[in-house]
Amino acid sequence: MLTSQRKALILDRLRRDGQVVAKALADDLSLSEDTIRRDLREMATEKLLKRVHGGALPLSPDLPDFSARQAVSSEEKRRLGAFAARMIEPGQTVFLDGGTTNAEIVRHLPKDLAVTIVTHSPTIASELEHHSAIDVILIGGKLYKHSMVTTGAAAMAAIASIRPDIFFLGVTAVHPVRGVSTGDFEEAAIKRHIAQYAAETYVLATADKLDAASPCQILPVTAVSGLIVPPDISEESLTPYRNAEVPILPA
Repeated sequence: MLTSQRKALILDRLRRDGQVVAKALADDLSLSEDTIRRDLREMATEKLLKRVHGGALPLSPDLPDFSARQAVSSEEKRRLGAFAARMIEPGQTVFLDGGTTNAEIVRHLPKDLAVTIVTHSPTIASELEHHSAIDVILIGGKLYKHSMVTTGAAAMAAIASIRPDIFFLGVTAVHPVRGVSTGDFEEAAIKRHIAQYAAETYVLATADKLDAASPCQILPVTAVSGLIVPPDISEESLTPYRNAEVPILPA
């Protein structure tokens, strides 16, 4: 088997199983474990996966700070935000997570749309300043500055009293096996808590977030009501999610 074929197989195993164990793969392919470990080292250098003891995991996305992410407002994010905004109906209560992609939802909401927006992100709340028809509920708590969202017991208690019709969940990674995830334990707990009380939970997933895994799982991918994705994502990339019966909504 050629090196390129082995590496393609390794990536397929990562998508399917969420991990690669060097010894097991070497046995499956009747190759030496050293050969597989060399492939994994090279692929880690190429930023295709994350090396761990005994094998590899999907790549964990970089986590630039909020101000750096805010400066990058891609057409992809705008398209996802516009699609999500059209899902919101008058009279609904909508929980908006923090993040630059969710900020695009706010920017595409009609100024006269009469809804209630709940958020634990002061930056999301400030985007709604000129939406006179929207009631805004801002959840307080300890500010996690990296994502500009509140966490902790006070936030948990306030969230428990609200029953949103839709929760737009912000994540840093989406994987068919490892679920939707983020980089901070406390932030993951808050996101999971919100989803517990929401009737539906949707994730806006840019292409770079698919088939990746961050350290802290929020939910299994099967627990979300749907993934809102760019229209040009390949069917091959989406097949594991469809096989898990996760609704896919091309924006």
